[in-house]
Amino acid sequence: MAKPTKITLFEDPKPKAETLMDRTTRAAREILDDESERREIKTARLRKARLEREAGTPASAPKPAKKTSRASPAGET
Repeated sequence: MAKPTKITLFEDPKPKAETLMDRTTRAAREILDDESERREIKTARLRKARLEREAGTPASAPKPAKKTSRASPAGET
């Protein structure tokens, strides 16, 4: 182990300047992390809604009844 000198003992080493590439990388990672978090929240919300919907419907749903068109008489008010 090296002996601590006056300079290393009392002064903090100067931080390395952030390069343009470092800033770009950091910004890109923040954006990707944010998008990933929003996607996971949306997926969880949709999964929960799907499971609730499936729990409320019977296994074999009956076919919907055929709709009959209602013809309104022309000329009557």
